[in-house]
Amino acid sequence: MQKGELAMVEKATWRTGHKNGLVTAGIGALLMAMGGCAGDAPKPAPTMTQDQVRNNADKAFEKLKQEQRNRAGGLGEDPY
Repeated sequence: MQKGELAMVEKATWRTGHKNGLVTAGIGALLMAMGGCAGDAPKPAPTMTQDQVRNNADKAFEKLKQEQRNRAGGLGEDPY
């Protein structure tokens, strides 16, 4: 090999090694990010008491009845 050819081979080798290093660093960062997310303990779902469920159902039912009255007679509160 001549001197010019040797320099081109060295550059190609350096570029390939540089790209492989970037890919390896990227994969490592991705794995660390995934591990960080997986390390958090799952938070329990908020629980509602029976009274809260009943109140919410009553409000929804009253709203439904009001909408039906508005459609039937065109009277009452504006739903929006």
